[in-house]
Amino acid sequence: MPENGQVMARRLVVQRGVFVGMSPIVNDDLYVEFRKGSGERTRHRVALDKGARISTNTYFGRFAASYWQRWTTVTEVEASLRIESEGRFRVRMVASDIAGHRRILETRDGSGSSEVTLTTSLDKFVDGGALWLEVDSVDAPMTIDHLEWTVAAPETVRPVSVAICTFNRADDCAETVAALASDATVRDLVSSVYVVDQGNDLVKDRARFVEAADKLGEKLKYLQQPNLGGAGGFSRGLFEATSEGTDLADVILMDDDILCEPETVLRLNAFANMTVEPTLVGAQMMYLLNPDFLNVGAEDVDLKTLHHGQRVPKALINTSMLKKRQERRVDAGYNAWWTCLIPAEVVEAIGLPVPIFFQWDDVEYGIRARKAGFVTVTLPNAAVWHADFYWKDFDDWARYFSTRNSLVVGSLHSDLDTKGLSRQFFRQISEFLVGMQYGLAFTTLKGIEDYLDGPEALRDGGIEAMASIRAGRAQYAETIKHDAATAPIASNELHTERAGGEPSLMRVILAKRGLNQWLGRTRGGLVNIPREDAHWWHISQFDHVVVTDASQSGVRIRQRDKATARALLIRTVKLLRRFQKEAPAVSAKYRAAMPELTSRENWARLYEK
Repeated sequence: MPENGQVMARRLVVQRGVFVGMSPIVNDDLYVEFRKGSGERTRHRVALDKGARISTNTYFGRFAASYWQRWTTVTEVEASLRIESEGRFRVRMVASDIAGHRRILETRDGSGSSEVTLTTSLDKFVDGGALWLEVDSVDAPMTIDHLEWTVAAPETVRPVSVAICTFNRADDCAETVAALASDATVRDLVSSVYVVDQGNDLVKDRARFVEAADKLGEKLKYLQQPNLGGAGGFSRGLFEATSEGTDLADVILMDDDILCEPETVLRLNAFANMTVEPTLVGAQMMYLLNPDFLNVGAEDVDLKTLHHGQRVPKALINTSMLKKRQERRVDAGYNAWWTCLIPAEVVEAIGLPVPIFFQWDDVEYGIRARKAGFVTVTLPNAAVWHADFYWKDFDDWARYFSTRNSLVVGSLHSDLDTKGLSRQFFRQISEFLVGMQYGLAFTTLKGIEDYLDGPEALRDGGIEAMASIRAGRAQYAETIKHDAATAPIASNELHTERAGGEPSLMRVILAKRGLNQWLGRTRGGLVNIPREDAHWWHISQFDHVVVTDASQSGVRIRQRDKATARALLIRTVKLLRRFQKEAPAVSAKYRAAMPELTSRENWARLYEK
């Protein structure tokens, strides 16, 4: 790329033809499909046998026309490809609409080896629809390569950096960096790759990282700092990329433990360069353990109930992208930071993230950006693979940060409904108690208590809070995960109890289960509960249960403890009264502290701890 992001080329490549994934666990039909006949695929080249037909009407093969028409200055797009053949071929540009109806826009018949270009206007896709190519080898084998979707280039292409933060996931992080370094085009367009290592099992010691470092050269910036969580790691990347004396660059934040698709970097960067206004551009998340499945098409947050990760209406969710296509345009409220591009103007306008360590930092930043006039677009056909959420057990130390930080974010960007939230917390904690998840109840209560301590709790970036919640949870036996074969139970006494249908009148059932547990009217014996049956309303019928952990890597042992339940219930009632009384004033303190907490000076202090 020329200096200062200057572009001399007439066309900007916004999407390439990719025909094979970066890992054997990924189904290559997510990239290109043989609709008739057969052939062979490599990363950027596909060979068709005589009479074969391919289609790029696939997850990574489609061009998200609706998003480009709605959010960018682009009015026309070209698809070009190089064909080598000794016979006849046919190439079609095809479009869909919001209902998925297929229509042919342009057809090119040819023979022999040639360059083929098809062009279409982006003028019928506001609410939905995509573009793709279909190619037939009519009477002879053929090969296709150099498939590119291009648009008229802007006067300048903004440089982009990548920031990856990691904590003792050295192998995963090294593989992510290696994936970025493996693609020469992506290496060229990225100005810097920041690896922020917050652990003691260092990424720099991995052979894969060393190999990637050789390819990236001076573009690779390896930084070490105290463990300040995801917020601290990602903020360091934003801090460095937008420091005085550096070229003003957009920053793509990227998790360390993803399966990285380098093409996604190119697509996010190209889209961001063409938006009408500076725009946060996020990648979608595919499931790592179920790689065909999309997590959700776009997300939003409900600040009234403090629930994030809410599916935008009409968005696909938990869907196989081999079977479905995202036809509708769905507009996100924010994008999680498994991979998300943040424009330099946003950092300049709103500052750095809040030092809340982990959980809700991406949500808060997206809300703050929108309030400042910067929207978020979650771009289809640009994704990475991330660990499936439903393989993570809810009873985890992360619940502390989720609880505390949701209240912090709610305070910063809304008027907390303290009465409604108190009812919500009481119901939630009551379910934990009857389900014999005393450690989880403690974790939630500690999150509320530390929120009420005010912004002073954030001064160290979360280091003390992390140590405290881990130590506190260790006092509750059911928070400990055991190997299923060696758990401290009498396996010969263990029998499985499956759940029936979900009962109605849940509040009545909750009160009844609580009373029965209080009076000891529970079934004795040692009971095994599979993960899919681990509902509070089922588990609360028993006295002693062994529950499969969501990770399927072990089990948790829960046992009724009336004294512990009583103490936690009393603590809950007292705390929620305090919450209703103090939360409005505490909210004002968080809002007042916001400019200082998100300042470069505050983060610089934390990095040097």
